[in-house]
Amino acid sequence: MNIIVIGSGGREHAICWKLAQSSQVDKIVVVPGNGGTAHELKCVNVNPKDCDYIKDGENPYVAIAKHENCRMAVIGPEDPLSQGLSDEFWNANIPCVGPKKAGAQLEASKDLSKVFMKKYGVACAASETFTNSTEAKEYIKKHGAPIVIKADGLAAGKGVVVAANEADALAAVDDLMENGKVGNAGKKLVIEDYLEGVEISVLAAVSVTPEYAMNGSAAIVPFLPARDHKRLLDGAKGPNTGGMGAVCPLDDVSDQMMKEFNKDILEPTLNGLIKEKYDYRGFIFFGVMLTKNGPKLLEYNVRLGDPETQAVLPLMNFDFASMCTAILQGSLKTFNFDWRPGYQVAPVIVSGGYPAEYKKGCQITINQALLAASDSKIFIAGANAGNRGERDNLFTSGGRVLACSAYGDTFKEAWTRAYQGISAIKFEDAFYRKDIGLPGAAESGKI
Repeated sequence: MNIIVIGSGGREHAICWKLAQSSQVDKIVVVPGNGGTAHELKCVNVNPKDCDYIKDGENPYVAIAKHENCRMAVIGPEDPLSQGLSDEFWNANIPCVGPKKAGAQLEASKDLSKVFMKKYGVACAASETFTNSTEAKEYIKKHGAPIVIKADGLAAGKGVVVAANEADALAAVDDLMENGKVGNAGKKLVIEDYLEGVEISVLAAVSVTPEYAMNGSAAIVPFLPARDHKRLLDGAKGPNTGGMGAVCPLDDVSDQMMKEFNKDILEPTLNGLIKEKYDYRGFIFFGVMLTKNGPKLLEYNVRLGDPETQAVLPLMNFDFASMCTAILQGSLKTFNFDWRPGYQVAPVIVSGGYPAEYKKGCQITINQALLAASDSKIFIAGANAGNRGERDNLFTSGGRVLACSAYGDTFKEAWTRAYQGISAIKFEDAFYRKDIGLPGAAESGKI
């Protein structure tokens, strides 16, 4: 079958790479894709601007899917999900991996998400929501710091401030609510308690509809726990980023912790999705803080995480396309999840200056012999193919340029291979952390 994948990041490259391994998949249409998917097996990038068959008023993604005879859609990023793209595909009789618009608001609105958590007893930080800056500041002065301020809407990772003191917290309210730092996303703020602990990411497959709830097949199945490293610099220092690298699985996460996660976070979430009668067939990301009082949920993302996906998917010893079919057809509960033993380490290379201003258009050179010797896989995020479309003719186009993901029977072996792969990649002002997955690299506190 042909599948359409929506997105242009490293997550989408990893999804396409994994889908292409399936004997069920003939062609993957990536809209718009990037310089990695341009050369991936079975993949073809399509830019809607180049499609003269799209009619005025027609959804371009649906039009492309129909034109390419796609029998399944997979949506990578949160924005199109929150805007209802999944609904559009289903309305066109194209099964879509990605929650419909109602369920996607669990990420699009921090306030709605917190209301959902409280309503269904999901373990999380205490919080209050404000639409008035004066009231928000009064709450901060009364509550004290450290404290966490979140813009309600989608803000491309720039809407969360962890304030160590009262002055920083008050300034964050001004920046987000009064000065429009994140636009309309900051008109409403969620202010929540600071949690002590270490953060992990749990990605999961979700298959929930009212019909599946009625017949007992509704399910959320977690993947192996992973960890993203958000701070720019070694030792978890510097500003927050979209992610400087990931590792999977985690030696500091015990079976008992995962049992508590299932009981206090996953199961109440599944119950909530069922009770709200959501049509949620896709993925969910649980951002979790491991505290002395057990796991606490920080946030939901309604899609796979980035760069966690680049560390988790290579450990899947099962057919990704078949799992997507199980999600869509309500057979996820009986799907066989088999995981490769060992570790995956995926450091990210970013453009110099990121997460602030950075240069684009820098040519990337890759020592193919050194990369091959490392046995690592490059997942492109912010890079496009040059005019000639050659594999080595890549130019930077974003802040996070690529991840270099490597497997090992031991963590040390995976780490060594990943950084050997990193050493094969060069471009002007390239920067990366040198401690992904090492002791002291994980962020503590509330990210």
